[in-house]
Amino acid sequence: MASPTAVPSPALHGRDAELTALLRLLDAARGGSGGTMVLRGARGTGRSALLGAAAGLADGFAVLTTRGTVAESRLPYAGLHGLLRPFADRLAVLPAAQAAALAAALELGTADGGLALPAAVLNLLASAGRPVLACVDDVHHLDPPSREVIFFVARRLAGEPIALLIGAGDTPSGAGDGPAVPDDVPVLELGPLDAAAARRLAGDLAPELAEDVRASLLEVARGNPLAIVELVGSLTPEQMSGAAAPPETPPRDGRLWRAHTARLAALPGATADVLLLLAADPDLDTATLLRAVRPGCALTALEPAERAGVIVRLAGDRYDFRDPLMRAVAYSAASPARRRAAHRLLAGLLDCEHRRLRRAWHRAAALDGPVEELAGELAGAAAAAGPRDGHPAPYLALERAAELTAHDDVRAARLAAAADRAWHAGLPWRARSLLARLRSVTVPEEVRDQAELVRGNLELRSGRTTSAGEGLLAAAEALLPRDRDRAVRVLIRAGEASYLAGDDRRFLAIARRAAALRRPDDPAAVRLMFEYLAGTAATFRGRHREATGPLLRVLELAPLVRDPSVLVWAGVASLLLGDDVRALRLATRAVETARARAMPATVPQVLELMIQAEIWMGRYASAAANAVEGLRLARESGRLNSAGQHLAWLALTTAVEGDEETCRIRAASAIALAGAHGLGLAGAVGHWALAQLDLAAGRHADAAERLRATARPDGANGHLVVRVMATPHFVEAAVRTGDRERARAALRVLDGWVSSTRSPDRRALAERCHALLAGPGEAEERFAAALDLHRGGCCEFETARTQLLFGGALRRNRRPGAAREHLHGALETFERSGARLWAARARAELRAAGESVRSPRPKVAEKLTAQQYEIARIVAAGATNREVAARLFLSPRTVEHHLRNIFTRLGVRSRVELARLMS
Repeated sequence: MASPTAVPSPALHGRDAELTALLRLLDAARGGSGGTMVLRGARGTGRSALLGAAAGLADGFAVLTTRGTVAESRLPYAGLHGLLRPFADRLAVLPAAQAAALAAALELGTADGGLALPAAVLNLLASAGRPVLACVDDVHHLDPPSREVIFFVARRLAGEPIALLIGAGDTPSGAGDGPAVPDDVPVLELGPLDAAAARRLAGDLAPELAEDVRASLLEVARGNPLAIVELVGSLTPEQMSGAAAPPETPPRDGRLWRAHTARLAALPGATADVLLLLAADPDLDTATLLRAVRPGCALTALEPAERAGVIVRLAGDRYDFRDPLMRAVAYSAASPARRRAAHRLLAGLLDCEHRRLRRAWHRAAALDGPVEELAGELAGAAAAAGPRDGHPAPYLALERAAELTAHDDVRAARLAAAADRAWHAGLPWRARSLLARLRSVTVPEEVRDQAELVRGNLELRSGRTTSAGEGLLAAAEALLPRDRDRAVRVLIRAGEASYLAGDDRRFLAIARRAAALRRPDDPAAVRLMFEYLAGTAATFRGRHREATGPLLRVLELAPLVRDPSVLVWAGVASLLLGDDVRALRLATRAVETARARAMPATVPQVLELMIQAEIWMGRYASAAANAVEGLRLARESGRLNSAGQHLAWLALTTAVEGDEETCRIRAASAIALAGAHGLGLAGAVGHWALAQLDLAAGRHADAAERLRATARPDGANGHLVVRVMATPHFVEAAVRTGDRERARAALRVLDGWVSSTRSPDRRALAERCHALLAGPGEAEERFAAALDLHRGGCCEFETARTQLLFGGALRRNRRPGAAREHLHGALETFERSGARLWAARARAELRAAGESVRSPRPKVAEKLTAQQYEIARIVAAGATNREVAARLFLSPRTVEHHLRNIFTRLGVRSRVELARLMS
């Protein structure tokens, strides 16, 4: 067997708030007002790494360290000896009685029990002549006398240049008598890493790791940094590439496994038996547990585990493992015979009627009957289970049923069904793994078609849209003779792949194929899909009046539909009709439905529609917030194509804010992902975002060139919908660069669409474009007409853009008084929206119109970019990097990068200094 792959030492990820707290503590100690902080968390959450990071940040400090160990936990003052050895030659600075007490403790392990010893330790640290950082790790393993002295010192550091950092486990009691951490000492709890930080850590450890393998490991690790490190380090080359199944528990030779098994081994046998029941069934309630074990004995047996911090009592009178990884270890470390006995016991306690799937799962795990009968019972229960039915997940049950099945055709059908369930549960990596296992069995034609459908869906959401379109078309044709309704849905998904790719020709061909399948007795959802395809295809051909009928019929059918994906198509129809408010309502309903039906993997796709409606309405802050959530959910569920779309929308909202650096980072990421996956829509939005940035900064030639790229159907940057949405920006850029013919040609396309809608916002944008192309007299009339239309719409931001252009035209026509009226309105809206570059343009126009306008930024901000100043202002108010990131829709890493530049530009070294300067 190939050896595991070596991995580098990881960087800290996801600990911005904790690092900020450490910096504040060090700054306070440097200023003569020290303190104590306990970092408490489960094994592997990074206590030691944070203590090491603090030592690295402690410039000018004397750094002392010690670590508690089980081997020395009964040696009095062993911990104190380890901490104070570098200061052992300084005892002479202490009063004689204190020096004698400390010497006796360090050399003989004895003390008289008075105040002399702890006072000596405090005075010794304070006499160092410079700030001191004392780091005590694993205090729960420290000998009790040392721990008592350490916490005596911890309570008395106010006014001293001493920072005391203590690392403690999550167990509620220490190695000796009494609690490991007293209640009156400040504690910072270390939870698991969030999904983004966990992904970054895994990426640092193994950049070449297959995406599906990374996602599977992160699911096992549950945000534990050490688990991620050990899991990645245990991978063989075959597992790294995805050719072999990844591990499902931490490696048995790793620190986590050894630590967890040691804690379990220290518990009584009866306790271990009850813990195995809890590990075998995460949904086990206390009533069932009491029936499993003689009444009263179960709770008594659990008491040692509760005292040791292995389990916690939850609301609803249930118990669970404090550390999710402990559950996996408790189950996997038990012998097969003990596991089967636990499952057999649980199966006998669960009734068939209400807990059918759980009972079948336990029977199958216990092999409590003929194997084929158990497999059939389990598969039937899984097929009938809903997404909210709890343990086990239906895909796991179907996978287990397949493993118990002897006949290849039945096993293949169950594996394909498991892959489909895993896909809908938002676990594409698991779905791909299950599909890969079909290669080893004989697959009937019907099962092969089902598997190809799952593969097509996987490609549509996380692969190449071209491959997705081809696979889904083939699946639709294969399904047509057996399941026409489903075939039509698959055909629509093939059309969606073409839409995402920007492949208008294939979309039109799919629409023609669908039109030939229509029947008058189709159900509402199927009729809606047909009308959607017909209306969208007519729109793409430029036949907007022809499109109106089918699109309106889509909206008539929408109230009869509950499927969130179908509601998305109804929302697109609303946008094509210019009814943004209805599109937003449909998107909201679709999101609520997806969440109510436990379909989290569908939410990112639905949020794309909501964001597009909000962009049309100028609600950029709300669009950015939804894009942040969509990006998070898309990454968590492995939907990379949706992640690319949300990145592109985030780039667009950042362009409106005028944050050039962040916009370029987001747009580049979206465009790169679009190129790799054939996402014409995401690529076009990314280029549109950069063009908006150029336009706001007055780089009209660059803006025009970028927007011309959105018209190229090259599979990465071109898309008809984005080209039309961006027409007002292209016309403005083209007119400024003298390319009036291309501006007129683009406007003709926009006019054709706008004239078929009743949207005052869209008609106002078209009128504004005509004003830009008109002569001086007509231009003023056109601008005035555009503003009249805007008043009937809801997009304040585009109203301000029209006011800015109108004010500029009036100023150039030597009407400064009239110009200032419109420019003031534009400036007010831009400042309220946080659109810094546009606000600067409005101020420049006002100054050119003869009005003195001061920048609202203070002098310190002159050294910073707009984004840097905003970050500095929020950080100075006490926000952590993570809080700043959430408010400004950035990643914590980007905030950290900005903050380093801010410190350099302002000449400050800490957040405390920054707060003083900003005040």
